[in-house]
Amino acid sequence: PRAYQWADGSAYVNHVELVRKARNAEMPESFWTDPLMYQGGSDDFIGPEDDIILPSDDWGIDFEGEVAVVTDDVPMACTPEQAAERIRLIMLVNDVSLRGLIPGELAKGFGFFQSKPASSFSPVAVTPDELGDAWKDSKVHLPLRSTYNGELFGKPEAGQDMTFDFGQLVAHAAKSRNLGAGAIIGSGTVSNKQGTDHGSAIAEGGVGYSCIAEVRMIETIRDGKPSTPFMQFGDRIRIEMLDKEGNSVFGAIDQQVKPLS
Repeated sequence: PRAYQWADGSAYVNHVELVRKARNAEMPESFWTDPLMYQGGSDDFIGPEDDIILPSDDWGIDFEGEVAVVTDDVPMACTPEQAAERIRLIMLVNDVSLRGLIPGELAKGFGFFQSKPASSFSPVAVTPDELGDAWKDSKVHLPLRSTYNGELFGKPEAGQDMTFDFGQLVAHAAKSRNLGAGAIIGSGTVSNKQGTDHGSAIAEGGVGYSCIAEVRMIETIRDGKPSTPFMQFGDRIRIEMLDKEGNSVFGAIDQQVKPLS
C-alpha cells in the first residue's frame, strides 16, 4: 500500500536540547509545548534489510532509531484524544540523516530536503492492542535497541521522556490539513535524559543512544569536540524492540551503508 504522507516529529525534547546545548544555543520554551515536525518523502521508502545507498560517506551519515504510527483518515483540527483514536498500526523506523548537509539547509530557512534520504521501516507493523500494557497514553513503553557494527549502542525506553505522545503528534500534523488513511507519523529519535546533562553510554552503565549525533553532542559538551565518527561505507545498523519475554515485536531493521554504483 502507498503511504500518502510521511511526517516526522521530534517528541523527545532531550535530543533537541542536547543538540542546541552543544552549540551554546538556548532552546526556545515553545519546544516544550509545540512539536517540531518535518515533511518527509514517502515515494522512495526502502525495505528493512535494504542497503543504505548513498553517493558519499562524507555527508555525515547517521541512523535514527524511532517509533512510528500509521493512521486511518484523520480530520483537520481534531483534538489529540480524537487523533489517538485514529492510530491503526505501530512500527519502527530508521530515519537516516545526513548531518553534514543539515546546517546548510536549515540556514536557508526552508527545512530538510537533501539531508533526509530514504527512510526504512520495520518488517512488521502491529495494532495497538497487540502491545498490551506496553501501549499506554499513546506511547510505546518498551526499550528501543540499536546495535551498531555488532555492539549494542542504545536501549532507551521509548515511553520515557517523550514530551509529546502520538495523539499530540498526529493532531499537530492535522492542525490545518486532513490526513489520508495510511499516513505515517514518526516520533523522532528516541532519547532518554538519564538523570544527567550529558547522558550515559552503554559502556558507562547507561541506556545509550538511538543516533550517532547525540553521542557526538555529548562529547562536544564534555570534551569540546566530538570523537565518534559518523557512519562510513560498510557500517551496519540494526534496530529492533523486544517485549518483556525477549521476543522481537516488529522484527528488525538491519541495514548496511554502501556506495552508489
